[in-house]
Amino acid sequence: MSQSQEGSGTGQTTPSASAIGSEGNPLRVAVVGSGPSGFYATDALFKSDISVVVSMFEKLPAPFGLVRFGVAPDHAKIRNVVKTFEKTAAHEDFRYYGNVAVGEDITVEELKRHFDAVVLAFGAQTDRSLGIAGEDLARSYTATEFCAWYNGHPEYRGCGFDLSQETAVVIGQGNVAADVARVLAMPAEDLEKTDMATHAVEALKRSKVKTVHVVGRRGPVQAKFTPKELSELAEIPGCDFVIDAKYLDISDTDQAELNLPQSKSNQRNFDILKEVVANASAGNERKLVMHFYKSPKALTGAGGVEAVTLEINKMAGEPGNQWAEGTGETETLACGVLFRSVGYRGVALEGVPFDEKKGTVPNEAGRVTGAFQMYVAGWIKRGPSGLIGTNKGDSAATVDTLLCDLPNFRPAEVRDDAAVEGLLRERGVRFVSYADWKKIDAAELERGAAVGKPRDNFTDVASMLGVLDV
Repeated sequence: MSQSQEGSGTGQTTPSASAIGSEGNPLRVAVVGSGPSGFYATDALFKSDISVVVSMFEKLPAPFGLVRFGVAPDHAKIRNVVKTFEKTAAHEDFRYYGNVAVGEDITVEELKRHFDAVVLAFGAQTDRSLGIAGEDLARSYTATEFCAWYNGHPEYRGCGFDLSQETAVVIGQGNVAADVARVLAMPAEDLEKTDMATHAVEALKRSKVKTVHVVGRRGPVQAKFTPKELSELAEIPGCDFVIDAKYLDISDTDQAELNLPQSKSNQRNFDILKEVVANASAGNERKLVMHFYKSPKALTGAGGVEAVTLEINKMAGEPGNQWAEGTGETETLACGVLFRSVGYRGVALEGVPFDEKKGTVPNEAGRVTGAFQMYVAGWIKRGPSGLIGTNKGDSAATVDTLLCDLPNFRPAEVRDDAAVEGLLRERGVRFVSYADWKKIDAAELERGAAVGKPRDNFTDVASMLGVLDV
């Protein structure tokens, strides 16, 4: 059993006479989710001029969310942001409750009873659907589950991906789509020395995929890759990066869009694409083929997906606000396995308002609609946009809203960490403290060192908890 994390409360069930957030009567905040937005919100609270205690709740024993389970294994430098989060976690008034599922092990209403404020930062946990016929055929997958699988997420450890086909199609042209395409096209031996889950490396070694098509509904001027991600697609060893030169013959509207001040990244992407066409490699068995102006309309196949019907698009609108419109013309692309990466969406949490259409929690400046003293940060607040660092300003803005509301707060009914921990123990929940996590972390690093990897992550909860029994 995890050791109790020493609380700052006194077990009182009536509010102190002093204002919440003053010395001796700290603001008690529950943060739901341990990804970037959760840690950035926590950091902003600690940097404020009030006294505050933050308790972070995470469904898995391991913290860091998409930094651990969403960043591609060959992008180790991006994961260095964890060092910043570790500094936040070292704060004396930080509590971590890993292996605790909010909504199952403890309800939102119970959090509201034990904390002065609740900040929801649990991200967007599932993919948007294509909404087309055949989407549920065998060998049609989501980018979320594939990324989580190769990163060793315990809930996706048992997923099976049929990579016995020679042609893969990735729908989407953002960074996640680029990660999926790159992993499919890379030599598996290049992934062995990363922290990619062993089961994924072994499956990719057996992969028969030779050609990866990346399909986007808009043009090269609007593609959402960062220049770094796009450049990496052109640098995959033993793989031809194929782009039809016709895509680079852009309209006057596209050129005007590239000239906008906010289009520097798009201009760099366009320059990279021109360099690829000018210096195209050929003759490699593996190929990554980029398509623009195409939208999936249907998947077809007998025992699984065998082809995707694509509608040819044209662009409409003004520079900086263009969209894709179907022309009615279609083409068929052979497809043995398909991954969709057309955006994430949040999932509803009992006791919290939810916008089904947007896949977010409705809010105003981070203040949850109709739920005073409840706030939201990150993707579940604004939708799946931006990079990891984007969440820093977003979370800080939510904390600013919270602090503005603070003078009107009603104190929590029970202001005591021990009461929260007692509730979890009564229910048989084995919560993981941050000190516990550091033991698991050390064990993963040791496992990795033994096989020449930066770390070898545990891919099931039982193994993580087993470290704590030694």
